[in-house]
Amino acid sequence: MNTEPVSEKVAPTLGFFGAAGTVTGSRYLLEHAGRRVLIDCGLFQGYKKLRERNWSEPGFEPAGLSAVVLTHAHLDHSGYLPRLCESGFRGPVFCTPGTHDLLQILLPDSGFLQEEEARNALRFGYSHHATPQPLYTRQRAERCLEQLRTVPFGQTFSVADGVRANFTRAGHIVGSACLALNIDGLRLTFSGDVGRPSIQS
Repeated sequence: MNTEPVSEKVAPTLGFFGAAGTVTGSRYLLEHAGRRVLIDCGLFQGYKKLRERNWSEPGFEPAGLSAVVLTHAHLDHSGYLPRLCESGFRGPVFCTPGTHDLLQILLPDSGFLQEEEARNALRFGYSHHATPQPLYTRQRAERCLEQLRTVPFGQTFSVADGVRANFTRAGHIVGSACLALNIDGLRLTFSGDVGRPSIQS
């Protein structure tokens, strides 16, 4: 007679660290079997109180992430990536080829604008800081691009142990995708900016 305890599967958890109470700063943290995957990595945009949230700790440890997956290149879904990498994230960033191409332009440009804003704040004296600093620099943004990994639409790929993914076309912007995750049989779908996430078991 087998007296060993029967192991039960631990359900994955999903944390909302952006785009909750607002429509910007999309960041969803999937945790499963010791793995942590961030879906989208967006900047908070709009009112000053929202933008100030970009300077706060993200609510999770960047170095502990296994991977990041991006649905598309809009900065409220991708623009926090340089800051994440600067804070210790060293894993792969999965995206479609179209998203990859757009990020080559958008992220360095975002870094340049961050630097320009810091220079203007110093020049015109509208910062509370003696030496205003950019959220990240153009150089930091260019460096994080090295972590991008492109995956074609329709190709299943492994994000982390027990987590597989697939991109399908969303028609939102160039390269935009709906992201279907298979987490040990549980299906979780992110639509980016089109519709709503859905969960199927």
